[in-house]
Amino acid sequence: MANITDLSQLDLGGTYSYADYLTWRFEETVELFHGKVSLMSPAPNLAHQRVSIRLSGILYPFFKQQKCPLFAAPFDVRLYDRRKSIVANREIFTVVQPDLCVICDTDKLDSKGCLGAPDWVIEVLSANTARKDAQTKFQIYQEAGVKEYWLVHPYEATIVQFLLDEMEERYQFIKILTAEDQVSPQLFPDLSIDLQEVFAQ
Repeated sequence: MANITDLSQLDLGGTYSYADYLTWRFEETVELFHGKVSLMSPAPNLAHQRVSIRLSGILYPFFKQQKCPLFAAPFDVRLYDRRKSIVANREIFTVVQPDLCVICDTDKLDSKGCLGAPDWVIEVLSANTARKDAQTKFQIYQEAGVKEYWLVHPYEATIVQFLLDEMEERYQFIKILTAEDQVSPQLFPDLSIDLQEVFAQ
């Protein structure tokens, strides 16, 4: 399979697998949603980066002491239908790059990133990604079995927290948190996050 060196060589209406993705050598960063190419937004804005780096700084010391490593974008997460067995690269059609993710099953980690659902995913929204993160990625993470999903809104200074009901295979809304709150992930109740620190101007 020939390497693709320019985004223009792709049919953006076509369907691609992770095997195809591995041949792409262009500068643009993309994700795959069920085989469809999704262009990443331009470089994240100041508010996004400020919140993302603060969350990273708060989470890193906690997870450094845990068996569950923390990763930040760019970091490829390959997702597949969890009701099927792990399949070959040519049969994986979703590759995402969460802003932050925590993976407790380290057997999912390899030299290319993560194969399978992280336990916890945090997406920090920007104007260009809000719809994708709140709708498309929400569905993808739910289908793949990501146990906890946070949508972080830098401008509104809020976090929307979801937890997967594994029996129903659907996200349950937990709460909306504001800058005045202290929050702990449902999966890691010993971790306390001061949102005043996260959202400080």
